[in-house]
Order: sequence, then structure tokens, then C-alpha cells
Amino acid sequence: MKRILLVSSNVSREPLQVYPLGLAVVAAGLAESGHRVEQFDFLASGESEAIFREKIASFDPDYVCISLRNLDNCDSFSRAGYPEIAKRLVGCVRESAGVPVIIGGPGFSILPEELLAFTGADHGIVGEGERIVCELIRDLSEGGTPPPILRGGHLLDGGEMASPLYNGEMIAYYLDKSGMINLQTKRGCPHGCIYCVYPSLEGDRFRFRDTGAVVEDIARAGAEHGAESFFFTDSIFNDPHGRYLSIAEEILRRELRIRWCCYMRPERIGRKEIALLKRAGLYAVELGTDAACDATLRSLGKGFTFADALGVSRAFVAERLPCAHFIMFGGPGETADTVTEGLANLERLEHTVVFAYSGIRILPGTALHAQALAEGVLSPTASLLEPAYYFSPHIDADVMNRMIADAFGGRRDRIFPPVEGQQRLAVMHNFGYRGLLWDHLIRFPKDPGC
Repeated sequence: MKRILLVSSNVSREPLQVYPLGLAVVAAGLAESGHRVEQFDFLASGESEAIFREKIASFDPDYVCISLRNLDNCDSFSRAGYPEIAKRLVGCVRESAGVPVIIGGPGFSILPEELLAFTGADHGIVGEGERIVCELIRDLSEGGTPPPILRGGHLLDGGEMASPLYNGEMIAYYLDKSGMINLQTKRGCPHGCIYCVYPSLEGDRFRFRDTGAVVEDIARAGAEHGAESFFFTDSIFNDPHGRYLSIAEEILRRELRIRWCCYMRPERIGRKEIALLKRAGLYAVELGTDAACDATLRSLGKGFTFADALGVSRAFVAERLPCAHFIMFGGPGETADTVTEGLANLERLEHTVVFAYSGIRILPGTALHAQALAEGVLSPTASLLEPAYYFSPHIDADVMNRMIADAFGGRRDRIFPPVEGQQRLAVMHNFGYRGLLWDHLIRFPKDPGC
């Protein structure tokens, strides 16, 4: 048995504080293998290196595992990056304990070689960590010499995925700040959006956890920690096979009184399905619409039309269930004409919130990365450790940003630039609101039955 300290380096508060679910899952895998595990959240500590050093001294770990969740905040206006924080935490371990440091997480998995060198960690794990980290620690403890970077040999099936081992102190922090904790019902994504790394991180097919195990996680979090509100972090909750509906049915069968939200793809879901989800506690949905007209949707490889997104949005409104659309302007094929068309289309999204972003973060290995290189938007020597954004060569970004700002001006349900949304949500948080918060920006029409 080894003493292992797991550390979440994420400090992002945008759009809200997010429970480090990956850390909890890795903690479960290590605990199941007989190791003594403690978890430390740098954000919940107040971003205090002194408190982190105290934790290292009091726990006296044999290994420290650091998770890097995000490379940056995906906002071209601020371009805040996070690898430097992981590097500082590695330095703290070196100075305080001198034990091996293992780094992983989604952010690390995007740029593993660069980040291992940048942070100075001893080993890195790419992809799912709850099983392979146990193998790495076993090999190191037996005097083996594993390679600096380990990649999983196969994608875990649903039965191999660990249920999260939540930490009570951390849950208390996130329930206070955001009012909810995270849970995952499946991994992977079969869709081909040109900017997205989900298929490379989690595989290009859905891998479903057992429905009963997912709902048991919900019940356990409630019984042990008082959690009543959840965010399902699946890349897309509404899979085309309809397996997501079984989650709602099991919640209803067990008569769990919870609230939850999720990400959805704006197609193949109607009022019947939405009504079932609402009865099971769904209170708001974030839709990955991503572009505002058919030309830019095709350029992004979305696989649906704006009419599909409009139909789904209207179905949510009909069921009086808040939804938000997230739109990225400036991607491949964007012109002044498509911006004009897109803004006109967004006017058709009534009783919803729209969050708009300027430019698209370029991530390595994606089709967008290849296109940016081919078009000269990105230099072949550019380091993607620094946030780089794609802007269509056919649009002036400043002109585009003014068009969006003018169209959204004066509307509480239209957010641009992203920092404006953060400011609004911060005010609501200070008034005692918890949860997604943006759902309170929606005003539904008066119910004719009232």
C-alpha cells in the first residue's frame, strides 16, 4: 500500500466552480487497489501554496498525482492559461517532499510531451487514469522503469469505470459556490466536430456506465454529503440510441428528489423526451449549437442544421424548461454575410439564453488545427501551450465583434463577450443564487392555462 496525494490544479471559475470529477474517479481506482489516498483541491484551498505545502508535510505521500483539467479558458478576449499553475505545484512537491510526481487529466492529455517537459513532472498519463495509474505506481514501487508517458492500452468499458470517491470537504466547498457536483453517465463521442478533442480523449464511440451504478452514485452523494443538484458532464447527454432516457426512468423509479442539468446536442429530442427528463429533475440544458447558420454549421462538421437547433429550442420552451445555446463566431467559412445571417437566426431563438464567443481555440490533432496551418492562420512553429484562436481569413474580427455586440446590446438573455456573463452571474451569486444561474435570465411567456 502506498500513500498517494491527488491534486486538482484547476482554478477556473468560468462559468462556475466545477467539482474535480476526474480526481474523484482516479481516487476510487487507487483506493480499490488498496492504496491510502487523500485529495487536495488547489481552488478550494484559496489557491494557497502554503496550505498545499502543509498538506504534503502532514500526509507525507509516497507519490503525488496532479490533474490538469484545462489548458486555458477558451476566451479569445482574455486568453488565460493554466499550465503554469501545474508547474508551480510540481515545484512545491520538489521542494517539500522530493517524491515522484505524476501528471494527468484532460489538459495534459492534449499536449503530453510538451506539458511533461514544461511542468517538470516525472511521469504523465494520457487518457483515462483510474486503472493505468495503479499499474504505474505498482511498476515504480517494484523498481521498474516505465516510460515517462503512459497511454492506456484500451478504452475502459462501462463496468471498468470507477464510481467517483467524493471528498466531503471538497463537496461542501462546491455546494457553497455552485450548488452542485458533477457526475458522468458515459464517455466518448462519435461526432466529428472539427475543433473538438473529445474523440481523441475519450474515444469515438459512446461507452455507457451501468444505469443502476450511475443512479446509485447520485443516491450515495445525497445520503453521504447532502448533494441534491448535479451536472452530468457527458460530452453529449442525449445519445441517439436513447440510453439517456433510462437514467431519468431509474431516477423516477427510485423516487430521488434531485435537480440536474447537462450538455445536449440540439437534435433528435422532442417534447415527449423533455417532459420525461423534467419529471426526473432536469431543470436546465446547455446546447452545443456552436454556429448560427447552416453554412458555418457545415464548416464545423456539426452534422445538423439550424432548423434542427431551432426545433429543439422551441420544444424546450414549450415544456418551460430553460436552455442556453453556445455559439462560436469567426470559424471556418465565416464572412460578414454569415455573421449577419447568424445573428438574424439567433433572433428566432426566443425565451433562451445565447452565449457568444469570438474565435475558436485551436487544439492539436484536430481538423481545425490542420486547416489553420494550411491557411496560414497558425504558424507551424507556434506552441499551442499558449492559447491560439482561429479566425476566418474572410472576416475582420473587430467588425464581427461589433456586429455581435450591437445585436446583443440591452438584452439580459444575450451574453457577449464572455466576461460580461461572468459579471452578471457573479452578481446573482452574491444575491444567494446557486446552480447554473443563467436559467434565471429567461422569462417564459405566460402560460395560457393559468
